Amino acid sequence: MKKNVFFACLLMLISTFVQAQKFRGLDKSPMDMAYCPDNFAHDRKAGDKAFVRVTYSRPAKKERSIFGTTVPFKKVWRVGANESTVVKFYQDVQIEGKTIKAGEYSLFMIPDEQTWTIILNTDLDVWGAFSYDASKDVLQVKVTPKTTESPIENLSIQFTPINNKQTTLQMAWDSTLIEIPIQF
Repeated sequence: MKKNVFFACLLMLISTFVQAQKFRGLDKSPMDMAYCPDNFAHDRKAGDKAFVRVTYSRPAKKERSIFGTTVPFKKVWRVGANESTVVKFYQDVQIEGKTIKAGEYSLFMIPDEQTWTIILNTDLDVWGAFSYDASKDVLQVKVTPKTTESPIENLSIQFTPINNKQTTLQMAWDSTLIEIPIQF
């Protein structure tokens, strides 16, 4: 009888402890992923393989002016919020004629009014761009920003396939769109 009472008390204590656990709330800039092919995460079948995956956090515009103010021009930006954005290539690719080996890279950009510099860097697991080290860059290419038809509230990244050998990584936020052509 004493054993039963002891175990009942122990179970009540454990259940109280478990119920008392608190989890932090949702991130203000939730993490998201973009795959190429675009439907890979949802519609894949056995044997399907992704070509590229981007893991990033999605900050919101919140009635702010983004590029040139919140994200200053001519300074390295981590593309997103929190940890740096990571691009994983599952096979070697070419960007602007430069071969990028399969693997994971941090994605940084240097926005400007006329031209943006796109950067792939081997330094992973870094917070923001505070410890950005240009000596670890494997790619720096220039692209011309475009204007979106309507403002984009949260930073968004997606892939738009051209054919089975090419895709375009698109990044849009506020009224700015950046496109990076990728060849497999």
